[in-house]
Amino acid sequence: MKIGYSKQALQAIDDAPMAVRKAFFKQIGFLAQNLGHPSLHAKKFDETQNLWQARVNKDWRFYFTLAGDTCRIEDVIPHPK
Repeated sequence: MKIGYSKQALQAIDDAPMAVRKAFFKQIGFLAQNLGHPSLHAKKFDETQNLWQARVNKDWRFYFTLAGDTCRIEDVIPHPK
């Protein structure tokens, strides 16, 4: 699967702590190979916008859309608890 990034996601990654960035790119590797990878806990977040959510780690999430063989990362945020 190809991975693309929105401007918002790129800025969020740049602003995130180093440990979060490292975990994020590890998770992106899993996503590129297997959407169903257990550590992602990927799920459809908003059906109307085709928006998915997956885990970076316990405290952070990333949101993405799927179109064909491309996954576009839309945002990376602290988990809203």
